[in-house]
Amino acid sequence: MTATLDEPVLSGTRGGETQSGMERFALALFILVPFLAFFAAIPIAWGGWLGWSDVVIATVMYFLTGHGITVGYHRLFTHKSFKPNRGVKIGLAIAGSMAIEGPVVRWVADHRKHHKFSDRDGDPHSPWKYGTRMRDLAKGMLHAHMMWLFDPEQTPQHKYAPDLLKDKDIVRISRLFWLWTLISLLLPAVLGALVTWSWQGALTAFFWGSIVRIGLLHHVTWSINSICHTIGERPFVSRDKSSNVWWLAIPSMGESWHNLHHADPTCARHGVLRGQLDTSARLIWLFEKAGWAKDVRWPVQERIQSRLVANQPGS
Repeated sequence: MTATLDEPVLSGTRGGETQSGMERFALALFILVPFLAFFAAIPIAWGGWLGWSDVVIATVMYFLTGHGITVGYHRLFTHKSFKPNRGVKIGLAIAGSMAIEGPVVRWVADHRKHHKFSDRDGDPHSPWKYGTRMRDLAKGMLHAHMMWLFDPEQTPQHKYAPDLLKDKDIVRISRLFWLWTLISLLLPAVLGALVTWSWQGALTAFFWGSIVRIGLLHHVTWSINSICHTIGERPFVSRDKSSNVWWLAIPSMGESWHNLHHADPTCARHGVLRGQLDTSARLIWLFEKAGWAKDVRWPVQERIQSRLVANQPGS
């Protein structure tokens, strides 16, 4: 497909188009290789192929690209939780692209469709797709976690993300998704080589900062679809089964306070109750303090109280 300035190089940008076989192959590769790396991680670390530079590079890359997803792809581009300046908008779109979870327009279209049909027919990745019995739920969780990504029928982007397709910056960044993927894969190795001045440093940084980092970030992101719609606490009223899972809060950068998010989707902070750490909201707060973001939709106490299950009539 030949792209114009108004549409990124992606299949599925118009209704009726499907995911190509090459896309499914690439997707399977990006899932399988990091998954296999997890099995190799412990013996590789035990064998001395894990240094402090690897830890620092992997951690920085994880939270840089992760916040590109949580703050950029999710809270900004999907839900319009704040208005950034152009530099922040572009930076977040690139950082999110470097998480290698797909171009921003496609990601946003899928997530908006998820909210429209959350845990009902039409939801791209509900764990309740096949029923409520244990066997059905196990199958549904696997579908919600990652198998939905292989659905050949793509969410129509002109229907669910027309605003992004009108943004020339975002279209251009989506078109260059292949470039952000290469940078994300190669940057850790370059940094490792510069820090250690050795091929071993480049290789170990690539293993930890690229392969393991991408695999971990993907599975944490997918866990919001699977785990946070299956188990956990539900202190807020929502029309679906979204829940809070506290032990995912740090690796998910606040996204696992998922119940409030579905009760109040445009809120810039998901962890609104006492002790709920939300680094994504903190980053938005820093943008606002620096004058780089405005019109932030911070939680309103009255709205929060009105959505608590404990405050509902008859509770």
